[in-house]
Amino acid sequence: MINLVVGIVLLIFGRKLFWLFVGAAGFLVGMELAERYFAGSDARLLIAVAAGVVAALLAILFYKVALAISGFVVGGYATLNLMHHVRMAPPESMAWLPYVIGGIIGAVLILLLLDWALILLSSLAGASLILASNVLQQFEATAAFLILVVVGILIQAAILFRGRSVEA
Repeated sequence: MINLVVGIVLLIFGRKLFWLFVGAAGFLVGMELAERYFAGSDARLLIAVAAGVVAALLAILFYKVALAISGFVVGGYATLNLMHHVRMAPPESMAWLPYVIGGIIGAVLILLLLDWALILLSSLAGASLILASNVLQQFEATAAFLILVVVGILIQAAILFRGRSVEA
């Protein structure tokens, strides 16, 4: 349920609530690490939430660094998720490579094109979180992922342009 709520909020308000975006990236890392090292433990959600809170607090204190790190994390996570949805898993020995490539792209995008990178990456993260516990078939999950990303981009772009037209 938390994935669904945070995913929807990221999909709609990811650019405006950058600290939530960074906190969600921390949550994703925390959940991944907790699943890997504490499988079966009731502490997994607590670890993920704690990582998200720490990341959000760091985002407020260290804005640019936190954005670059979260861009890396979300870019890597979204790349792996997209590869999973289109069934393009890398060989086991190279499983880290798509994450690193997606992470570098995400970090560079977020630093160069802040608003649009936040919109794109938060839409990817939101769609990933919404579909994290899905029961859809492969084609349906891929289509739903792409539709959610486009919807998130369109909603956030409309909010961005509306805010800029009010400022002008």
